[in-house]
Formats: sequence, structure tokens, C-alpha cells
Amino acid sequence: MSDPRVQEARAQVEMAEVQLGTELCARLQAYQERYEQAVREGDMAWLAGVCPGKHGRWGRICVLPAGHETSLEEPHRGHTSEGEPIAWVGSAPDDW
Repeated sequence: MSDPRVQEARAQVEMAEVQLGTELCARLQAYQERYEQAVREGDMAWLAGVCPGKHGRWGRICVLPAGHETSLEEPHRGHTSEGEPIAWVGSAPDDW
């Protein structure tokens, strides 16, 4: 993990995830807002239907509906701990 090439690859992946999240922001912002509303209101029924996808680096859950990878064909979408939109494809990169 300390190899400079690994660090460079990690930085490139992170930049691509933030860029993809930003590009999808306008189209998928409604999901983010609905997720935030459900958290504020404690709407457990709605939250139970949210995708279980997590991003290992930030631990943020995906805000799209469960099963979106097949029905909506969208990548996972959430946000970083700094509040930046982020999107990723596939399972969580928990090995960072």
C-alpha cells in the first residue's frame, strides 16, 4: 500500500469517483435530498429500502434505492465525509 504506484492509482480512482459523483449530481440529487430527509425524520421504513452499498474509504451509504444497479443501471451514489458527491461502481473498495 505504500508503493508510490499504488498511491498514485488510489488518487486517480478517488478523483474519478468524485468526478462521477459531481456529474451525476443534478440527475440524482433528489435521492440525496430524500435520504437526508429520511435521516432527519427518522423514517426507518424508507431507510430500510436504501441500497446497502457502502464506500469503504468514507463509509457513506449509497442513497439510491436497493437494487438500483440492475433496475436503474446507475452507479452507487453517496457523499464523502466532507460532503462532496461521490459515485462508484461495483462493491465497496474496503481494502483502502
